[in-house]
This record gives sequence, structure tokens and C-alpha cells, in this order.
Amino acid sequence: MRYDRTKKLFGDEAFENLKNAKLILLGVGGVGSFALDALYNTGITDITIVDFDTYEESNMNRQLGSHGNIGKIKVEALKEKYPTVTPIHVKITPEWIDNFDFSSYDYILDAIDDIRPKVHLIKKYFTKIISTSGGAKRIDPSKIEYISIWDTYNDPFIKKIREELKKQGFKKKFKVIFSSENPKCIEKGSFEGVTGSFGLMMASVTVQKLLKKMEK
Repeated sequence: MRYDRTKKLFGDEAFENLKNAKLILLGVGGVGSFALDALYNTGITDITIVDFDTYEESNMNRQLGSHGNIGKIKVEALKEKYPTVTPIHVKITPEWIDNFDFSSYDYILDAIDDIRPKVHLIKKYFTKIISTSGGAKRIDPSKIEYISIWDTYNDPFIKKIREELKKQGFKKKFKVIFSSENPKCIEKGSFEGVTGSFGLMMASVTVQKLLKKMEK
């Protein structure tokens, strides 16, 4: 039975509630693709995936769905692998965020790697976002944490997000998945053992939040 071991872990009632969750995942690259895989395999299959990119050879070291799909639109290729997802092939911008209706989703999963839309999304929807920093330049997944964005360090990308949020007057409590490991290179080298772990952490945080929400 496909979900037998999932039900043994969560229980039948909790599993049925998880199955009814509705999520939107922004970005399906090295982090987002692993979050999608873990959530879908757990039984959460009503997931909207949003990304503008096509697969390139350089994606093959870390992105699920890239093998055999070079040149294809990511969300469309992933739709073939995960049939019940809703693909949206669009560039995520602050303007798109303003015009899109997020109200029907239990959580917004933010695997965006562009500063402007990421900051805009956090400011507007911080109460229902599960957000990650970038997983590039690192080799140790044990350094990944889910903590207040204001307590993050050793991460130039999330530092820029933090500074921009401050500049725009955002001072709310907000947690982010990040790594405390010092970057190992200057350019965007990457290791699936870490980028994939970011995505799996995102899936875990999402499931835990959904379970807590169901208890209320």
C-alpha cells in the first residue's frame, strides 16, 4: 500500500488531514524539487508549483527532474513526474505576488533565490510562509537550522534579505531555514547533499506546521 508507512507514522486521521492540505511552492530548483518530492510522496499532492526556468546541464548535479529533460520547462517536466500538481510557468516578481491570490493555500513555500520578490513575499505573507536561504557553497547538512531570520549568520544571501527587510521597516518575528556553515567557495558551487537537505527540511517544517494546525 502506497502510504502504509506514512499512516503508521502519523496515524490515519492525521494522514487524511495532511492529504487535504493545499500548498504553493515558489521555486523548484535544487531546494524546491526535493521539498516537492518529499511532500508529494507523503501524500500531500495538491501543490501548485511556480518557476520560470528551463533545465540546463548545470542543474543536473542537484535538481530532481533535470535528467533527461534538458531544455524543457521545469514545472511542465515536473507535472509529468507528479501528475496532480498545478504548474505555473511564470517569473516570480513583486508585481506577480501582488496580483496572485494566495488565500486558498495553507502555506506558501518560498524557495526563491531572487532578493526583491523574496523580500516582498516575506513582508506581505510572513504568517504563512516557510522560507529557505540558499544551499549553495556548502558541504555539511548538519549545519542546517530553522531559526529567526534576525539570528542568522555566515550567509551573505540571507544577510541581504535581512538588511532589506530592516530597510523597509519589517521587524516581525520570522523564521528561515538556513545553514550556519561558512561558505566554501566564492562562486555558486553546490552539493546535492546540502541543497537537497534544505528541501527536505522545508518539507519537514511544512508537515510539522500542518500537524500543529490540525490540533487547534
